[in-house]
Amino acid sequence: MEAPLYPDFLPDSSIPRGSQPAFWVGPRHLAGDDGRLYDVVADALAGLGWTSLTIVRGRHEVDEAPEDRQVLRSTVLHISPDALRWAQWGLADEPFHLGELPIAWQISARAEASSPLAQWSAYFTRDVPGEAVVDFLVALDASDQPAVPLAGSELVLEAVAAHGWFRDIDQPQAVATDPTFTSHISLGEVPPLIQDADPRALSAEDDETGLAGWQAWAEPALGAPCLWAASFAAGVPHDLVAAFAASLSSTAPVLRRVLPEATQERLLRPAHRTR
Repeated sequence: MEAPLYPDFLPDSSIPRGSQPAFWVGPRHLAGDDGRLYDVVADALAGLGWTSLTIVRGRHEVDEAPEDRQVLRSTVLHISPDALRWAQWGLADEPFHLGELPIAWQISARAEASSPLAQWSAYFTRDVPGEAVVDFLVALDASDQPAVPLAGSELVLEAVAAHGWFRDIDQPQAVATDPTFTSHISLGEVPPLIQDADPRALSAEDDETGLAGWQAWAEPALGAPCLWAASFAAGVPHDLVAAFAASLSSTAPVLRRVLPEATQERLLRPAHRTR
């Protein structure tokens, strides 16, 4: 059963963040990223001991004063201590879109540090709940062999089914949906440009089915723009996707100050709030 989040209160973007009320809300998959997707994930990676590197671009005009120079922070790269996995935050000056939304985080892994190429990559747009991205990264960081699958695809569906999501009647081994039919996770052909080291990902003919990878997304209303989207290359181990899926579908409330406009009336919250 759904109820309005709080009809007598709408977040005011003009209020400084520190003074804006925070609410425990759910479900998590509709709660957005609180406008803090970079900070939440970067803080978690720092706690795991990953190193960060900022790649900066800028524009400098002739006779331009130094204080007027335009600087664009294109990407921030976070690298694990063993250099087998990395996460890249990309800003909107060079957008790469998924579900018509710009990619925020691209996470990759390789089998050997000597290899120049990623074995697989996973992609997350803004408004993917930061908790789910962090749990994916924690599982990735804990994996001794981040490019080796340790379980079958059933593990992903079991993860969301444990939190009340429904398997699709026609494709019970590949598709699941939340009880409000808003968020979905599906195993199928991946979108174009999703990077995977398997050469078959590049060689499929137009009439052939490509390699299957997991996709997840939230569509607040039928035909409406997606709230968020995530895509996992075919080579992403199912156990890592399951960690993301379990966190995404979790029934535990999350703390939010900034709520997605498209879903704020569909969120539930306890009777109290915090600051």
